[in-house]
Amino acid sequence: MAIPSPQPFLAENPIVPVVVLDRVADALPTAKALVAGGIKAAEVTFRTPVAAECIAEMAKYPEITVGAGTVTTPEQARKAVEAGAKFLVSPGFSAKIADVAAELEVPFLPGIADPSDIMATLEYGLDTLKFFPAVPLGGLPLIKAMAAPFPQFKFMPTGGIGPKNIGEWLSEPIIASVGGSWMVTKQMVNNAEFEKITALSQEAMELVKEYRS
Repeated sequence: MAIPSPQPFLAENPIVPVVVLDRVADALPTAKALVAGGIKAAEVTFRTPVAAECIAEMAKYPEITVGAGTVTTPEQARKAVEAGAKFLVSPGFSAKIADVAAELEVPFLPGIADPSDIMATLEYGLDTLKFFPAVPLGGLPLIKAMAAPFPQFKFMPTGGIGPKNIGEWLSEPIIASVGGSWMVTKQMVNNAEFEKITALSQEAMELVKEYRS
């Protein structure tokens, strides 16, 4: 089985928020707040014990496409898809997670930080990779240089991206989408600041319109 490409999905979702949830009760309000601001995708990270349950809650809301982030084991990958995750994101490349993605036929965006990471993904036929942590590693100049020998790939940078620099990323054709959490921080969710999440999501989507038609 081949791993499906996430590019059609990412073309419709130029921002994929990275969401950390400590309480299952916050999952649905967070999803609704993002959608109200024009964002229709979310990557719920496996950084908390309730990640799978939160994915399941978000998956009940048809207006948003929910995926799993910080997936570091094949078991997490299976658990995420069983909960309703439509895509998998990991901080690095794992052949075992790629095998699960292929078996379950879900898009997989592994994190890469150097050309050796990119080459490790070649045999799996992937066409879109996560660049993480994007800004601390060297930002746009680095990924442009690394991408040159690999024209078949596009990238989703995550880490250090926000309102002040999102435009330079989205202006580059090799960038499929950007990940970030500035519009839906853990603190905002824990404080039930859902109106703020909506407002920041609206501002983010206005920025997107300037650089993506």
